[in-house]
Amino acid sequence: MPSVAEELLAYGLELEAEGAAQVGDSFSGSPDADALLESSPEAFLIGVLFTQGIPAERAWMGPWLLRERLGHLDLRRLAEEPDAVREALQRPPMLHRFKNTLPRWISSAARRLLDEYGGDATRIWASGSHVLEVTERLAAFDGVGRKKAVMTVEILVRRFGVRLEGWECRQVAYDVQVRRVFLRTGLADRDTPDSIARAASRIYPDAPGTLDLAAWLIGRETCRPNVPLCDVCRLHRSCPRRTWLGARGVGVR
Repeated sequence: MPSVAEELLAYGLELEAEGAAQVGDSFSGSPDADALLESSPEAFLIGVLFTQGIPAERAWMGPWLLRERLGHLDLRRLAEEPDAVREALQRPPMLHRFKNTLPRWISSAARRLLDEYGGDATRIWASGSHVLEVTERLAAFDGVGRKKAVMTVEILVRRFGVRLEGWECRQVAYDVQVRRVFLRTGLADRDTPDSIARAASRIYPDAPGTLDLAAWLIGRETCRPNVPLCDVCRLHRSCPRRTWLGARGVGVR
């Protein structure tokens, strides 16, 4: 019988081979919204800003809905017309629960893209850059931070095929879903960033981040906080089912 680590890695490799987005083969479940994310690196980066505090599908719909309301996603206008961005986000129904901070993040990101990257988000993750370098560049954006930066690097590699150096430095995001799975399966004994990161590195030292989406999907779909669906979980054959354990605090994406 395969171990928990072997089963989680197999799932991660499967998702990587498929070029999975966020939820299966989609980001948002909307062909139009997904097409915008796939075709516009700047819209994708704005989508990353949305991925906090709301369900993933709704978050990734954000750039498309924002463009529908504004009539554009022009970086200079996003940077120079913060009141318009705020009004578009806050107009009922609001596009995000962070109605005051998200508009500031979007205008700030647009300004940084213009000032530091020539208005081209792909320069953040230029081919051949090191994983750690790209992570730090992303984390410098207001509203991204390290956790979302790690997640973004994994999407860039897995979904968009961005060629980065230092795959051994890829990591799982310190996300509530990921943490719960690592704790309940016994892969990690402590709910700390270092403990989760070390566990991922032990399982797959070549590219620990390969485990990120697999653990997140399991945490979201079956290893639920209150009513885990252990019998239908991908890890049901080997998991010790330590369902009394959980993770608290920030981490929704």
